[in-house]
Amino acid sequence: MNFDLLKTMSAIHAPSGNETAMTDFLLNYIKENKKNWKHKPVVHYGKELQDCIVLVFGKPRTAIFAHIDSIGFTVRYGKQLVKIGGPRIIDGFELVGSDSKGKIEAKLKVMYDKKSGYDKIEYSSKRDAETGTELTFKPNWRETKDYVQCCYMDNRLGVWNALQVAETLKDGVIVFSCWEEHGGGSVSYIQKFLQEKYKVSQALISDITWLTEGVKHGQGVAISMRDSLIPRRSYVNKIIDIAKTSKIPFQLEVEGSGGSDAKELQMAEYPWDWCFIGAPEDNVHTPDEKVHKKDIQSMIDLYTVLMKKL
Repeated sequence: MNFDLLKTMSAIHAPSGNETAMTDFLLNYIKENKKNWKHKPVVHYGKELQDCIVLVFGKPRTAIFAHIDSIGFTVRYGKQLVKIGGPRIIDGFELVGSDSKGKIEAKLKVMYDKKSGYDKIEYSSKRDAETGTELTFKPNWRETKDYVQCCYMDNRLGVWNALQVAETLKDGVIVFSCWEEHGGGSVSYIQKFLQEKYKVSQALISDITWLTEGVKHGQGVAISMRDSLIPRRSYVNKIIDIAKTSKIPFQLEVEGSGGSDAKELQMAEYPWDWCFIGAPEDNVHTPDEKVHKKDIQSMIDLYTVLMKKL
C-alpha cells in the first residue's frame, strides 16, 4: 500500500469548525482522480452543505460517513488554550498554527491551577498568537514494515479508506462530514438530504477506534457492536455475517463510551441503520496515533464487500 496521500492529509490543518483546507483538498483530489475511478460520482458540495462533500455513485443503498475534522486547541487570551474536541493533554506536545502575522510553532504547557483544582492548559512560543487562532498537533509521519504513525489518523485514515473504496464503487454514497470531534452538527442535515433525494437510510461509519483488552493490533478491522449508543442489532448481525462469509479478518468491539457521526444518525428525523467499522489505533488523540497495516487493509477490503452486498 502506498500511504503518500494519507501522509499528506495528516498534515492538513482542519480542526472542527475550520475544515475548509481539507474540503478544498478533497474537492481538488476528486476532480483530478475521478477520471480513473471505475464509476463517476455526482459530486454535491457548496453553500447548502457548508464544508461537507457528498459523492453519489449509481443507485445508492448505503452511505459511508467519514469526518474530515480533527481535534486541537483554540487560543483564548494571551497564552491560554481551550480544547477543540478531546485531545490528550500532555506537557510538551508540539503544536502548529497560523494567524495574520504568520506561522506559529508552540508547545503545550500543562499546569495545575490550585484555585480551580483543575489542570490549566497554555502554550509556550516566541510570540503570542492572536485570539481565536487554532493550534493543532505538529505532524511527524513515521512508517515501518507493519505500522503507520502520525497525528490525526483519526480520522484522515477513515477519509483515506473512503477514497480507496471510491476507486471501484458502483452504487453507494460517500459523505465527508464536519464537526464530529466537537459535538457534530453536519450529519443531521446530510441524512435528511440523502433520505429525501436518494432514499438512502443505512450507513457505515468510516472512523478509527482504539486498542483495548479485546481489540488488538494486526487482528483485523473492528466491527463495533455498540459504544455509548446501540445500533440496531439486526443490521449489525447482517454485517458480521457478510464479514464471516468474506473471510476478511475482523474483530468485534463492545464499549460503553465513545461516539461518532452515528450519534446524529440514530437521533435523526428519519430512521437510519448504522454500524461503526474502523481499524484500531494506539495513542488515541495524541500526535502519535499508530495503526497496523493489516488492519488498514482489512478495513478497505470489508468496506468494498459491504458496499456491494448490503
